[in-house]
This record gives sequence, structure tokens and C-alpha cells, in this order.
Amino acid sequence: MVSGEGGSAYLSALEAAEVYFPDQKRLVQRLFYVNEAFHSMCEDLAAAAQAMATTDRLPETLRDARQLEYAGLVDALLKEMGEAIAQSKIVVLRQAPENGRKSP
Repeated sequence: MVSGEGGSAYLSALEAAEVYFPDQKRLVQRLFYVNEAFHSMCEDLAAAAQAMATTDRLPETLRDARQLEYAGLVDALLKEMGEAIAQSKIVVLRQAPENGRKSP
């Protein structure tokens, strides 16, 4: 996503992700700032959503194909982002070492 100011590009990419995951807004925000791959997915999502919104200006012969193409990209990104969100919620529990346990 190209913007005159770097901050506005980040906000629009983050806002795009928040629109699709409103119930997980805080988690999306955290991942956006700490996970480079998730951040990139947010930028790609914003670009694909913006491109999909502009397909109505295309000639009719191209419009349907482009709408399907961008809708497919958005769907794939949302699936991948949903998996990243779910993965970030997993907590790994480890058993304490044997020498750290007290005997009954």
C-alpha cells in the first residue's frame, strides 16, 4: 500500500484487518505490531480490498474476472490471518521438572 505518509499506510492496513476481525481487534493490533508476517498480510489485505473496490470502474469484459480474482485473494488472506490469530492464542504448557516437585 502506497501512501504519502508512512503512518497513514499502516493505519489503513491495520484498519482493514480490524474490519474483518472486529471481535479480535486487540489481538489483531498486537499481531500487527509484533509479527512481521501478519503485518504483511494486513497490507496485502488492504491492497486487495482496495483493488476489489475499484473493479466497478473496469470495462465490463474485465470486471467479473478481476472481482473474482480479488475476492479469492481476500478470502485466502482472511483464512491465513484467521489461522495466525488462532495460532497466537495457543498456550504451551510444560511439565515442571521432577526435582522441582515436592513429595507428599
